[in-house]
Amino acid sequence: MWQVTGVERALPLLSAATAVDEGIPLLRAPREGQDIVADYGSLGLTLRRHPLALLRDKLQRRGVVPTQELWEQPNEKWLKTAGLVITRQRPGSAGGVIFVTLEDETGYVNLIVWDRVAVEQRAALLESRLLEVYGKLQREGDVQHVIAQRLTNLSSLLGDLVVVSRNFH
Repeated sequence: MWQVTGVERALPLLSAATAVDEGIPLLRAPREGQDIVADYGSLGLTLRRHPLALLRDKLQRRGVVPTQELWEQPNEKWLKTAGLVITRQRPGSAGGVIFVTLEDETGYVNLIVWDRVAVEQRAALLESRLLEVYGKLQREGDVQHVIAQRLTNLSSLLGDLVVVSRNFH
């Protein structure tokens, strides 16, 4: 794509003698993150690496545990995890609880956000594309989730990446 950008064929109105050879544009190849942003912009997904794989070092410095590693943590442990917000649900039968599903490059994690936390941290809950959560890990059998205590909007780390969550009320 980069080799043909800016190269135009001569129009039949001009003689070959007046056509200018433009040469190859001196554009840098897009970085991996730019390719991922373009994929999400046109398809809503990418077949390349997950966007959070590019941010893993930054997230690790913040103490964020990848979702796959949550299974290695003890039940009832207080921890931080983060992911792209892919769903928000507030069923009428849930008594004010909001369920949020986050996705990172290793899998999914479900959050339980009690009404008090939702009201106090409404902006982070509703506006985040990339959400960090500090909370208590709860597990029973094959079911695990994090009870959210503190929500942090990390969407600025995504730059131009547009990720749209599915919200159910």
